[in-house]
Amino acid sequence: MSLNALRLRVADPKGLAAFYRDSLGMQACAEGDVWRVGYVGVDADLMLVPGGGRYTHDRRQRYWKIGITLPNVDLAVDALRAAGAEVSDPRQFLDIGYMAHLSDPEGFVIELLQHDFEGNRPDGAGDAKAPFAQACLGQITLRTGNIQAEDQRCRDLGMRLLSMQDVEPYGFDLHFYAFTSDQPPNSDLWAVENREWLWKRRYTTLEFQHIAEAAFARVPDFLGIEIGGQTDPYT
Repeated sequence: MSLNALRLRVADPKGLAAFYRDSLGMQACAEGDVWRVGYVGVDADLMLVPGGGRYTHDRRQRYWKIGITLPNVDLAVDALRAAGAEVSDPRQFLDIGYMAHLSDPEGFVIELLQHDFEGNRPDGAGDAKAPFAQACLGQITLRTGNIQAEDQRCRDLGMRLLSMQDVEPYGFDLHFYAFTSDQPPNSDLWAVENREWLWKRRYTTLEFQHIAEAAFARVPDFLGIEIGGQTDPYT
């Protein structure tokens, strides 16, 4: 089993596919009216399905974002800004990761997450001419008010919990699941040590932002996640 694709309903699949290809270094191909974009490897693709156009993100929604992991966020931000994209300034967010954020032309949120924390990045990491050459769709992020139910469902599907991350100053915690036999370096899944290790995985994790007992609205333009070739709209 694997996380194969995230399906999003969009107004202009071909145009949005061009953005992911030209700005984020993904490959793009048409499958009828649907466009598939993604990096080469075992991580998930994006499936851009026609029929959207009214998407507006807010924090009350079940679907949140994708995360793209890569060796050098600064180079990626420089390249995106040179191409005219609006991107937040990169920063180390607590003991979670070094990151920046942007939205695609239809408003879907993208997180750029560096393999290493600020100050830990190896000299020469990344390529200024091809900053997304080693990129991966590292996370598909959903929100939940009931992590126990999500945990049971993920385990029933055969997924492994790889990391838990306390973001107490902001009132939530994060939980990461994947179809893998990998074992984190520290058996304490709350350990900070596991985080840079996690950002270097070459497959997609399902990330939950957990706010206890909160309720989140479904997003009509989030059409679900393909798991083992089948689409589950409620994952």
